[in-house]
Order: sequence, then C-alpha cells, then structure tokens
Amino acid sequence: MQYAQETPGCRPGCGACCIAPSITSPIPGMPEGKPAGTRCAQLDEHNLCRLFGDPSRPAVCRLFDYDAELCGNHRHQALERITALELSTREA
Repeated sequence: MQYAQETPGCRPGCGACCIAPSITSPIPGMPEGKPAGTRCAQLDEHNLCRLFGDPSRPAVCRLFDYDAELCGNHRHQALERITALELSTREA
C-alpha cells in the first residue's frame, strides 16, 4: 500500500485537504465523490492518503498542494481555511 509522501511544509497526519473540500469526481469507495466536511474513504487512520501516487486518485487531489497561507500553522487552521475557501467558491 502506498501512502502520501509529505510535501515541504505539509504536516504529517493533517488530512485537512482530504476532509474540508468537496470532491465531485469518483473516489474508490465513494463513487459519487464526497461532500465538503466529509472524511475521504481513502484517508487512513493516520490521516494519510492511500491513493497518493495512484492513477485512480482524483485529479483535484493531485492538484492540491501545501500552501502556507491556506494551511496555516496547525491542522485546525487548515480545516477552517479550506472550509472557508470551499464555501466561498460554492455555486449558488
């Protein structure tokens, strides 16, 4: 099983980017994607992506990367900020 390799600055075990945003494309174990605020089925007990490096990983996940401004100083900030971004980009 392959797990996420942390990018520079990324906090091991954070998982905020796998919880806060919605994903509209299929994910193994979640054929309809997932709503915002729902834990991805591919996020393991250590908050690492089981699909990291796998071609079945959704494109939106492959494009998401660590950003100090977005991710903040700790996991709680990352969850709050990614949730706020999700809400601000949601279609009315």
